[in-house]
Amino acid sequence: MSDEIIVVSTPYLPGYRITKTIGFTWGLIVRSRGLGRNITAGLRSLAGGEIHEYTQLLNQSREEALARLKEHAASLGANAVIGAAFDSSETGGIMTEVLAYGTAVVVEKDTATAGPVRLA
Repeated sequence: MSDEIIVVSTPYLPGYRITKTIGFTWGLIVRSRGLGRNITAGLRSLAGGEIHEYTQLLNQSREEALARLKEHAASLGANAVIGAAFDSSETGGIMTEVLAYGTAVVVEKDTATAGPVRLA
């Protein structure tokens, strides 16, 4: 079911109506860069530019944190997450923590016909 979870960074979901706010949800992962990657990245840093090993590690970590966020939201009974964001930090100088978080909600398709916007 976690693949069916809609995740947005906005506080609303266009075309849907929030019928229930469940609360805070998150997905967390802590990864070590590993000795081999640290050596390779250290050598690359001498020349400057992007460190592809770290970019790949952080992309994979964000994907995993997002998947865990969806799983947690689904376990709470949600079918969407609004206000989603990421945070990251370094632990012990060799590990990276990536946190995905947001508000778990239940939404349903909004069947109301959209009308024109009128200013008072």
